[in-house]
Amino acid sequence: MNHILRFAGSGRHGRSAAMLAVLLCLLAAGTALGQKPRRSQMKDSVALANVTVTGKSKTQRLREGALAVNAIDIRSLVNTLTSLNSIVDRTAGVKVREEGGVGSDFDLSINGMSGNSVRYFLDGVPLDVKGTGVTLANLPVNMIDHVEIYKGVVPTYLSTDALGGAINIVTHRKRQNYLDASYGMGSYHTHRADLSAQYVLKSGLTLRPTLGVNYSKNDYMMHGVEVWDEDSRRYVPSDRRRFHDDYLSLLGQLEVGVTDKPWADAFFVCASYNKVDKELQTNQVQSKVIGMAERQMDAWSLSAQYQKQDFLLQGLNASLSLSHTWDNSVTVDTAYRKYDWNGDYIYSARNEINGRGRSMRHYRRPLTVGRADLTYDLTPPFNQLQTGFSHQLNLSYAVNRTGNDRWDEADNTFDPADDAVTKHIVGLTYNQSLMDERMSNTLFVKDYINHMSIEQTDLPSLTGSGEVMGSTTKNYVGYGLGTRFRLADALQVKASYERSVRLPLARELLGNGTTIYANVALEPEQSNNVNLGLFGTWRPATGHTVYYEVNGFLRYVDNYIQPELSEKEGMLQYTNVPAVHIKGLEGEVRYDWQQRLQVVANISWQDARDRQRLKSDGKPSVTYNNHVPNRPWLFSNIEARYAFPRLLRQDDRLTVGIDHQWVHWFFLSWEGYGALDTKARIPEKSIMGAQATYSWADGRYNVSIDCQNLLDQTVYDNYKLQKPGRTLFAKFRVFLH
Repeated sequence: MNHILRFAGSGRHGRSAAMLAVLLCLLAAGTALGQKPRRSQMKDSVALANVTVTGKSKTQRLREGALAVNAIDIRSLVNTLTSLNSIVDRTAGVKVREEGGVGSDFDLSINGMSGNSVRYFLDGVPLDVKGTGVTLANLPVNMIDHVEIYKGVVPTYLSTDALGGAINIVTHRKRQNYLDASYGMGSYHTHRADLSAQYVLKSGLTLRPTLGVNYSKNDYMMHGVEVWDEDSRRYVPSDRRRFHDDYLSLLGQLEVGVTDKPWADAFFVCASYNKVDKELQTNQVQSKVIGMAERQMDAWSLSAQYQKQDFLLQGLNASLSLSHTWDNSVTVDTAYRKYDWNGDYIYSARNEINGRGRSMRHYRRPLTVGRADLTYDLTPPFNQLQTGFSHQLNLSYAVNRTGNDRWDEADNTFDPADDAVTKHIVGLTYNQSLMDERMSNTLFVKDYINHMSIEQTDLPSLTGSGEVMGSTTKNYVGYGLGTRFRLADALQVKASYERSVRLPLARELLGNGTTIYANVALEPEQSNNVNLGLFGTWRPATGHTVYYEVNGFLRYVDNYIQPELSEKEGMLQYTNVPAVHIKGLEGEVRYDWQQRLQVVANISWQDARDRQRLKSDGKPSVTYNNHVPNRPWLFSNIEARYAFPRLLRQDDRLTVGIDHQWVHWFFLSWEGYGALDTKARIPEKSIMGAQATYSWADGRYNVSIDCQNLLDQTVYDNYKLQKPGRTLFAKFRVFLH
């Protein structure tokens, strides 16, 4: 072992090689431990062979469906998990790029499609209904059972217009009383508390409270930032702490309802409140320092969900929901100051964020979402039992209306406006299972109706508000199919295709009042998405399980919506790139030994390029065949966990884990602009992490510690913004049931 580590620890890639050596040793140990001792002689005249019964978890069944989907079981990770971002970021084909520390904006990409091309759901309902301040980064992890990540093709029951994929977060639905509470604290004055519970009254009424609180000062060290030096009379690179980046988020909700009634399998009413206070330290350019501006958001939400099997007629299952959200935000930027990384400032004639006049910009964005999902089983019960065939028909409808009432308390030149964006999405799906589930197929068609009512007129040359005014309605059609065939458990194939449409979000069309300009002339994205996968489960010996998956994909996107950065102002604006082609390949291997040793490794390659040869004026495009900027194209992850049961007592368990992330460098802006040797690049990222959890009383009490960026590397991420260095987080969790 020592010889292996000494050899692996030398050379250019020592850390990765050392980690690989450790993993190989763990695998060898697991295999050795899994072998049974030989008997010297047989004392019994009759020996009964061991019988091993294996079942598939919900996440495994999802992976083996007809669509390209990853599924993550959160229950086994909740003790060390600080946010969903950290675990989703380690999934094959998925990359999360944050703009700073806790509570910072982030960009999530799936198979090369990122940002708003990816939609987020909570139990099949858009996550936006909780308020725009609720994200994967601050959602209470204790409430989550598993996460579904759909790539390219999104099932119609989600009733969405996602282009690159969707993430559906599925919460616990236990049929028992329980209390799950945790508190953690960590580096940079970070604190997190989560609570999830269920209590069933004797009357049958069920109460489900949830609470999540996050706070951080984010006062981590910034390395190599430019600071004015009086002696040399020039800017010199220095190390300085962030000083204006406090973040506070609060989410509280209460679900009240009943289950297993003659008139409803489940009916729940939910009320929730979300609040976010965020100080702003930089825009999308970290050389521009902000010392006073801040953003505040709060949202109230009221919703109802109804589920019933054999709804109105036998074989018809219904899922209905309706919600309304009162979502408000204000961005305060009233200081005429110019800050530096020392925390010093000089007086200026302009505000901090965009170099304009004083502003106290209010946005009121009411959101109404209605959904109906009906599934009818076309297969008579006797036919299903005798032939192994099943057939289902699914009809879904969703309406989503977002208002945009805005005004400014400080800027008298700002014209108030009340815009609205309404989407109607109808989906029809036919599902079939053949040959005792050896083969499954799905075919679907979707209709997208987009209605806009635009009143704003400010900055018409920049926002396009002079061209798009009044009320407009447009219609688009999408369709697709998927298939999966099982030759054996160890060899299965799947393929899927979708002609998809993604309507621009209110945030892209109308801006966010802080760092994003409006662009009301945006066109919807449309794409042909193709996926082809090979996967299987192999059990070479008792207790050993290997799951592998290899996927290839193509995305041919028209009117690709890309955020463009103005480095002078540090502001973003979403624009259309006429044609972008994306191709990629990804692979993942999972190994499990008796639920004690788990090893996961994956690698992803994604090649996204601009395919517009000529500009609108007929001249050759400088960016033709360029990589889409600010997008990682090659990255990998590897992680391992080992559990020691009954370490000190009969009901305890110690779990230790390590992980490594690597991302190839990529360009910040288009390759065709300027000289390649002087272009801004987001450097290569290579970081390690380690975790340890000790549980006792059969998982009732849990203590964990998590260390990210173990070697304290200087790491840059989205828009070349610097992330925290070494981060420690300790957590205590109690689970009672």
